[in-house]
Amino acid sequence: MTREGKYVKYVSRMMTSAVGVVFVGREEKKKKKTTSKMADAMGSKPAETHVGKEKRKSATKRYWQNTELNDPVKTEDRNHEKDSENHETSENKTERKKKRKHGPQGKKFISGKKDPFPGPAPVPEEKIRKFQRGQTSIVANDMFSDGSEILKSTLKDAEETSKLATEKAARFDLLLSEDAGFLEADEGEETCTIAQDDIADAVDITSGTKYFNLSLTQFGPYRLDYTRNGRHLLLGGRRGHVSCFDWHSKQLMCEINVMETVNDVKWLHSEAMFAVAQKKWLYIYDNTGIELHCIRRFNDVLRMQFLPYHFLLATASATGFLQYLDVSVGKQVAATCTKAGRLDVMAQNPYNAIIHLGHPTGVVTLWSPNQREPLVKMLCHRGGVRSIAVDKTGTYMVTSGLDRKLKVFDIRAFRPLQSYFLPAGASCLSLSQRGLLSACTGDIVQVYKDVWGTPVKKPYMAHRVRGAVWGAQFCPFEDVLGIGHGEGFTSMIVPGAGEPNFDGLDSNPYRSVKQRQEWEVKALLEKIQPELISLDPDQLCKVDRATWEQRHQERVKQLGYDPLAKEKFTPRHKGKGRSSSGNIEKRKRQVAHEDQRELIRQTVEEKLAKEKEIKEKEKKKAQQGQRSALDRFKK
Repeated sequence: MTREGKYVKYVSRMMTSAVGVVFVGREEKKKKKTTSKMADAMGSKPAETHVGKEKRKSATKRYWQNTELNDPVKTEDRNHEKDSENHETSENKTERKKKRKHGPQGKKFISGKKDPFPGPAPVPEEKIRKFQRGQTSIVANDMFSDGSEILKSTLKDAEETSKLATEKAARFDLLLSEDAGFLEADEGEETCTIAQDDIADAVDITSGTKYFNLSLTQFGPYRLDYTRNGRHLLLGGRRGHVSCFDWHSKQLMCEINVMETVNDVKWLHSEAMFAVAQKKWLYIYDNTGIELHCIRRFNDVLRMQFLPYHFLLATASATGFLQYLDVSVGKQVAATCTKAGRLDVMAQNPYNAIIHLGHPTGVVTLWSPNQREPLVKMLCHRGGVRSIAVDKTGTYMVTSGLDRKLKVFDIRAFRPLQSYFLPAGASCLSLSQRGLLSACTGDIVQVYKDVWGTPVKKPYMAHRVRGAVWGAQFCPFEDVLGIGHGEGFTSMIVPGAGEPNFDGLDSNPYRSVKQRQEWEVKALLEKIQPELISLDPDQLCKVDRATWEQRHQERVKQLGYDPLAKEKFTPRHKGKGRSSSGNIEKRKRQVAHEDQRELIRQTVEEKLAKEKEIKEKEKKKAQQGQRSALDRFKK
């Protein structure tokens, strides 16, 4: 190879590895390719190129040399052009986004296809009825007078929010995987014959630990109470022993002896405080056993019930008084003398917060703190009432009496549905969240299923404890029945008794201390006043349509005078001596005589109507003739 061929190769390498950027047209590239090929073929020296040369930089213009920037008209045009370009680019972006989300006709597409099921999935009506609370109130246009559009809009908003809440609750019902189950026996076997030891061995370890016995023979018999979330248990012995503990983990919170007779114990709004009805007065303790209050107005208390949404502690005493204590304020709300003697049978209706009292005459009375007299009196038994229980829906009431009968009543119609005869009667009754009834007779505990439906012939479960039963209660959200007796306490497993799903915002068994504090603050803010307690709580949702007379009277009270009253006649002044005092009096008398004539006409018409009615009655009697005492036996 000659030196000229080597030189051509060196120039081609320099073109590929040049640092500067060279812009070459298509025609020039073709020319260079042809020249390079010709040079290779002919062996001639190629023409000079500008590959290695540096590009000359033009001198930068100073700000005083730029005439376009100094011209204000041109700058305005330039800014306007930039704004229009930016506006066009933003419009193009929005159109591109719409094209991505929507189709060519503006309809939404999912993966390029039309949605076969547009909108949210429909909710079955059965599930909506399950979570519906009360009937929806219809807000009519003529229901409100002028100036009450704000009330109308607030009622409509409340209806919409309640409807949305029921739909959401029904939609999320699928997430509640837990379901309540019952005990099923094999062929030829009855569920009431299955012992508690066999059930504890058959279930898992956690459920098996819920069956246990506490041997407390020294200070019995015992009364008991569970918290609303079913986590903590409170025990009160007749001889002064009081203790509370977390029965899930068996962790003791406090244990004291008040050195006095204990008639009843009751948890307050949370597991932080509880009330003890002692021999003389009512005492409030905290969960560490420290005495907080001694309320001497509440003396000789035998039974207690706590209304959680009203923060009221209702007590029934041996002197026949029904008293209400507001726990949030610490004041007595009401005190009513029932005039029915000793009150040792008491229950509450969770639906409307009405207190049910049983009396030795066999009568059950219903009370509210707003009235001095009972709302309802029901003759339930021929003997004295021994125990009362009301279900959580407020529909059914179960009573037991000394006549050894167990009766089920429909509270809505106040009529009996079922009546059962028990050989030894029932001393303690308790209803579970799922409708199971526990009836204790002596040392035997029997559990019945679906009492208010078809007549029950056999108990669902049965268990014998060590001593006479003094108190029994189902644990909320658990398949457990707590029994307090003379020898201590027994926790009994009852499958299908508790509600499997709990509301975490209302009663959460697994809440922390901070969650409990936050819930307590919200509950105090949402406290219901005792004046709102009534037999029918749906009355609060209705609008009280006042009559025209009531509205007129309220208006007269506000103004201080009657705007529709007839004004007193004042004669008009006339000239030419016609407005003398004598003429004015004559005109006044004429007007007064006209008013009197109208009144006389009305009274005469009323008298004539009454005379006509009397004459018609006399004619009927004359036509019938004289009737004898034997006429009532005629057909």
